[in-house]
Amino acid sequence: MQEDLEKDILNSCDQLFPSVVDFTKEMVKQYSVLGQENGTLEVVERVMDDLNLPVSRVPMKRDDMVSSPLYAPVEWDHEDKYNLVSCLNQGEQGKSLVFNGHLDVVSATPFDMWTKAPNDPWEKDGWLYGRGAGDMQSGVAAMIYAVHAVQHAGYKISSPLTIQAVVEEECSGNGALACLQHGYDGDFVLIPEPFGPQLYTGQLGVLWFKIIARGVPVHVLDTSSGANAIEKLQMLIPFLKELEDDLNTHHRVPPYDQFDHPFNLNIGRISGGNWPSSVPAHAELEARIGFPPGMSANDIMQKVSDKLEGAVSRLPAFGAERPVLRFHGFRSEGHLIDLKHPGIEMLSRCHMSLTQKEIGHYLSTCTTDLRAFHFYNRTGGTCYGPVAKNIHGIDECVNLESVRQVLRTYALFISRWCKVEKI
Repeated sequence: MQEDLEKDILNSCDQLFPSVVDFTKEMVKQYSVLGQENGTLEVVERVMDDLNLPVSRVPMKRDDMVSSPLYAPVEWDHEDKYNLVSCLNQGEQGKSLVFNGHLDVVSATPFDMWTKAPNDPWEKDGWLYGRGAGDMQSGVAAMIYAVHAVQHAGYKISSPLTIQAVVEEECSGNGALACLQHGYDGDFVLIPEPFGPQLYTGQLGVLWFKIIARGVPVHVLDTSSGANAIEKLQMLIPFLKELEDDLNTHHRVPPYDQFDHPFNLNIGRISGGNWPSSVPAHAELEARIGFPPGMSANDIMQKVSDKLEGAVSRLPAFGAERPVLRFHGFRSEGHLIDLKHPGIEMLSRCHMSLTQKEIGHYLSTCTTDLRAFHFYNRTGGTCYGPVAKNIHGIDECVNLESVRQVLRTYALFISRWCKVEKI
C-alpha cells in the first residue's frame, strides 16, 4: 500500500536525520572555497560509498566544455577538478529524477568577524552555523539521505535517479555543465538551494566582468606628474551605476516588475598599487551585474562594453591609456520556471501532504545551476531547500528543522515520482 510505503519512508527520514546533521558538519569543516574543494568532495564520496550509492567522478575538461554556449570562461585551471555523480538504474523504464547540489562555498574572510570560526560548525537555538551550512551543504546532505531513506526503510528505487554533487556553482556553473555533457540528465531536477521550502519560480541572468586600468607611477613628492590607476577605476563606477539604473528603469518586465530594483550591480573586488608612497600603475575592478530573463548574455556584455566606451570618451584621465574589459566567470542567462510541469505539481502535493499548507512561491534575483538544466535540454525543475540566514555573509546558518522538512519532502517525492518496490 502506498500509505504504508510513505509512512515507512518518513519514519526512516526521522531516524536518519541526526546523520544528515553530522554529514553537514563534516562538509562545513572542509571550507571548500574555490580551488580547495577536494576535502568536501572526499567527504561526500566516502558517505555515498558508505550508503551503498554507486559514485563516479565526472571530470571538468575545458576542451570538452568550451564549445557549449553554457560554458563560462574562467581565469583559473579546472582541468583537475571533478564532480560526483551517483546514478541508479540508468536505462531502466520510468520517469527519471535528478538531485543536484553544489559543494563549493564563498570566502568567509575575515574570520575574526564571526562568532566562531566559520569552518568549525556549531549549533544554537535550532540553527547550525558555519560557512556552507546553508548555502548549500545541508541541502546536499538532505538530498543524498532522502535517497538513502528509501533504501533504509526496506524499499528499492527501480527507475532512473541521479545524484549530482558539483563544484563551481558560485562562479561559473561549469560543474553542472560537465555532468550534463556526460549524459547525466533526467525528466525533472530538484536543487535544495537555501531559499526555503517553496517553489522557486524564476531567476535572472548574471554577468561577471573585470576592468583593468593602468596609470603612470611616480614618487608621491609630485603626484600630479603621474596618473593614479585606482582613482581612474573609481571614476568608472558612476557610469556602471547608470547601466544598473537603466536596467531597472527600462527592462523591469513581468514578473520582475514586482521588484523595485531586481537587477543589482555589485563592485565585488578592487585591487591595485604596490606601495603607499608610489602612485599606483595598475588596478583591477571585478563586478557582477544582474539582467532580466529574455536578455542574452551577448546583449548584456555589449551593454557593459558600450557603457565603458562612453565613460572613457568623457573622461580625460583615460586619454593616454584606455582600460581593458574582460568577461570571465558567470555569463548566465535568466529563465522562468514552467509551473505546469508534472514535477512541480507533484512537489506541491508533497509539500501539502507534509505541512497541510499551500506551497509558497519565490522569484529570485540571483542565479543557480537550475539554468544549466533548462538551457541544455529544457529539463523541468525547481529549487526547494531549507531556510538559511546570512548566506555569503557573517555567521551563515541554516534552520535544522527546515533541513528535516527538505529531507522528508524529497523522500516523499521519490516515493511518488519514482518506481519504488518493497525489497
